[in-house]
Amino acid sequence: MCDGSSSWKESQLRNYDIPLKSVPKLSFDDPRVEQLISENKPVIITGSDLVYSASKWNLEYLEKHMESSTCTVIMSPNHIFKYFDEKAITPAMKNKFVPPTRKVSMKISDFSKRLNNWKSGEERLYLQQTLNNTVGPAIVQDFIKFRWDWITAIQKKMAWGPLTSNLLLIGMEGNVTPCHYDEQQNFFAQVKGWKRVILFSPEHYGCLYPHTVFHPHDRQSQVDFEKPDLNKFPRFEEVQGEEAIVGPGEVLYIPVYWWHHVESLLNGGYTVSINFWYKAGPTVDIIYPLQGHQKLAIMRNVEKMLIEALKDPEEVGSLFRAIVLGRYTGDS
Repeated sequence: MCDGSSSWKESQLRNYDIPLKSVPKLSFDDPRVEQLISENKPVIITGSDLVYSASKWNLEYLEKHMESSTCTVIMSPNHIFKYFDEKAITPAMKNKFVPPTRKVSMKISDFSKRLNNWKSGEERLYLQQTLNNTVGPAIVQDFIKFRWDWITAIQKKMAWGPLTSNLLLIGMEGNVTPCHYDEQQNFFAQVKGWKRVILFSPEHYGCLYPHTVFHPHDRQSQVDFEKPDLNKFPRFEEVQGEEAIVGPGEVLYIPVYWWHHVESLLNGGYTVSINFWYKAGPTVDIIYPLQGHQKLAIMRNVEKMLIEALKDPEEVGSLFRAIVLGRYTGDS
């Protein structure tokens, strides 16, 4: 069992007006785990010991063994940490787009001090550091001792592409990463504390109103879950999600293109998590009807193609409307 609280309370969860069912929680040796993964469906996996060697990764241990490393820390004026792509901020957009967070570099000892001495009203912190050979020899040794045999066996069975990165995440209690999807397969391993992940299948694309692909918030929902604007986003009322409360020692499989909204539980102390991202495998045999993640990929590619062809993102919406209105709407 990894370091952290052994339980959580309902009062630690933020309230959203979203119908939720529970993500299945199964032992790593249950054959249903691989069945769900093969179907691109989320599952909480217990007993895998994937990151058991990181069970001692509290702030004190990390300070001692990562002191020479400079880490990436995201700073936010509130509890929302919405990712944005700096490269997507065009000159024309600079006066319109206000970055919701800022990225800084700091020693983990400085991060730990600021986190421990944090007071209400100050900027909140979220450490997001890639695990590589610069993080210190002791951390590298712990990393080498992860259950690579187990996770690599799944990677091979599912015919996924290579592991692209591992990300160490240390968040303050109550931090929220708003709803978004990734274009990779993700094993989300919890080390310390508890995280809640609300997931939506790719089929809910129309209910979650993603930003356009050229926007700095690409792959993210425009809807504020805490104060949804139903006049602007009426179909959000139709959305249905799946909830996973992930605790120390557990691993959540987040399938490619599945939307997920992530929060560290309120009043639960800081959280430590590790992401394992894999490239999705090639589609060898296309089976109809297409699955939700395949449809989402098609929509992304069509949108990207139109932007490249038209050279003006503002023209994309009007062209889509011209194609649809009167031809793919109404009784016909």
